[in-house]
Amino acid sequence: MPRKNNPLIPSPALRERGDRSRRRAVGEGPTVDSAQPPSPGSLSSPPSPAVRERVEGEPIRCGYVALIGAPNAGKSTLLNQLVGKKLAIVTPKVQTTRSRLLGITILGSAQLVFVDTPGIFAPRRRLDRAMVAAAWAGMADADQTVLLVDAARPTNPDTRHIIDRLAASKRHAILALNKIDLVRRDRLLGVADALFRAGCFEHVFMISGLTGDGVDDLKQHLAAVAPPGPWLFPEDQLSDAPERWLAAEVTREQVFLQLHDELPYSAAVETEAWEERADGSARIDQVIYVRRPGQRAIVLGDKGARIKAIGARARAELERMLERRVHLFLFVKVRDNWIEDPERYAALGLDYNV
Repeated sequence: MPRKNNPLIPSPALRERGDRSRRRAVGEGPTVDSAQPPSPGSLSSPPSPAVRERVEGEPIRCGYVALIGAPNAGKSTLLNQLVGKKLAIVTPKVQTTRSRLLGITILGSAQLVFVDTPGIFAPRRRLDRAMVAAAWAGMADADQTVLLVDAARPTNPDTRHIIDRLAASKRHAILALNKIDLVRRDRLLGVADALFRAGCFEHVFMISGLTGDGVDDLKQHLAAVAPPGPWLFPEDQLSDAPERWLAAEVTREQVFLQLHDELPYSAAVETEAWEERADGSARIDQVIYVRRPGQRAIVLGDKGARIKAIGARARAELERMLERRVHLFLFVKVRDNWIEDPERYAALGLDYNV
């Protein structure tokens, strides 16, 4: 598979689409042919039943929806639930999501483009600042904003900061109280009322991104309020992220899940080579970057046991995602300054100079 630049953001492309979404209400801008093939290397699936159930005469709609929130609010889990396929990795580690990721779904005559953003928190280092800036930029480019709040921790400082900034900017959002499966129903009503009094929320939904409870109601509402206009992506496309990037994310998820607190957050994974084989399988070569020789030993494990376990689980996940056989080869390299390398930020779609 040829290399493809990560189309995730800083996105002149996303901003251009955002401009088009604002223009389309007055009939400007070209219509995307939904019959055209997805972008090379992007993930797609057969059209959903919702596409086939489109009501004749219903206006065509298309809207960008930013999913924002504090770290571990459940944005990535919700994105996967909304799209119906796992696109975003999910781990217990704070700030697992490093860059914006598009997830595309269709409901009736509406195409919804969800923007999964990094968690918003008080940044302390360059990477933190770049991720937080990407999250706010994702909101600025969107037609609708959904603020996810962990119902079990509704008043943490990061969430309060986000609400204060929304109120100060006079920008309205949709409040989604997430993880309701972990909180008593009587407490939820009080939490929802207290947050709604901030004055920046148009609607409140109580959901569980994990179980799907309440998610359909949120999705129906977002489809109903999406701006009229042509779809921006083919109907079978799930994301505009390259498969190479998604594959690297799958392995990074396993690194975090299996090493827990043994490995710092600064580990990174890159797909270096992708070979399409005649039998329909793919050979994928990836590099796990760490910052210290001691960290490399942790990733490798005793006699290579840890790296084999990471590879086995990542390969199984990749085969489910790509729906074909995968030959995965992992290498571990030490790169002390990767976290300060502008090229790495560009690959993640982050602004190094923010």
